[in-house]
Amino acid sequence: MKCVGVADTTFARVDMAKYVIEELERGLPGYKIVRHTVPGIKDLPGAAKRLLDMGCEAVITLGWVGPKDVDKLSYLAASVGLIMLQVLTGRIIIDVTVHEDEAEREEELAYIAEDRARKHARNLVKMLREGLQALTPWAGMGLRQGGPDAGPIRA
Repeated sequence: MKCVGVADTTFARVDMAKYVIEELERGLPGYKIVRHTVPGIKDLPGAAKRLLDMGCEAVITLGWVGPKDVDKLSYLAASVGLIMLQVLTGRIIIDVTVHEDEAEREEELAYIAEDRARKHARNLVKMLREGLQALTPWAGMGLRQGGPDAGPIRA
């Protein structure tokens, strides 16, 4: 059975995995979805590696970054870890992260988190169903996860 991993954290203030799993179940029938929740963002590279070692074809990670400098540095460390894991394994790992200072109101943060999680999950579905060129038709189109699309710049 094919498998997709979903790694999230207890530090997040929105259960983004709930939205990702809904999209994956809708778009990838027959796939096993394995969720692995860890304490914080720096734990996501290890969680992703464990999911890949379990046989997952791809992993989507869901991080939440607080507003302080220490939070941003933690995200930088986690991001480098996830990038290295992608390079070393050759597997698809989509890093979905919400930065708490992206919005002032909690309602807006909740919207960003859900929208970003759902759109990235749909991207992963396309890549797994249609191959690595699945997103190519949308290159340069200014698509945004977590908000309205910016659109392309026309020459």
